[in-house]
Amino acid sequence: LSNLSFVDICYTTVIVPRMLANMVRKSKNFPFAQCLTQMYFFLAFGINDSFLLAAMAIDRYVAICKPLHYTTAMNPRRCLLLLIASWVASYFHALAYTILTARLSFCGPNIIHHFFCDVQPLLTLSCSDTSVNELLVLTEGSLVIVSPLICIIVSYIYITCAVLRVPSRRGRYKVFSTCGSHLTVVILFYGSILYVYFRPLSM
Repeated sequence: LSNLSFVDICYTTVIVPRMLANMVRKSKNFPFAQCLTQMYFFLAFGINDSFLLAAMAIDRYVAICKPLHYTTAMNPRRCLLLLIASWVASYFHALAYTILTARLSFCGPNIIHHFFCDVQPLLTLSCSDTSVNELLVLTEGSLVIVSPLICIIVSYIYITCAVLRVPSRRGRYKVFSTCGSHLTVVILFYGSILYVYFRPLSM
């Protein structure tokens, strides 16, 4: 939870100060190096958020479906490994995006119709071949968002089955209420991603 809170604070800090500065100042110029840096940290913290939410879903699954094995299955060493894996994977993935974007050529007005530097607005500005970048977005980008989501969905299917086997209504409520906050964060996080990145362009 402390790591998720830290990542969320950093995730917000990457975007909000620049957005507020743009609202106050008349000049909204943004050097390319700063734009790439913002994009790198935005992607890194966003992907890290996704992996941490999946790790928390696994933790909830083990706690509810296999409570007797919880202390051995989710020991401090394994929790640390999950944490390190989520940080390393997210930062290397963000680095790949940033390096591929840095090699692109930009010509023309170079105006982003967005309040921060995101992958897609930068790709639309480029006048060089962006097919490798677009392929990375479709393959790896989908993988790092969809695979944790699948992990979360599968965990909650098992959790729901386990909760439905609890005989009393009060017992079912007590068991499922431990997942309420995590489920709310998952819905808000992935709901926002689906709305922003997967809606039709005509909307």
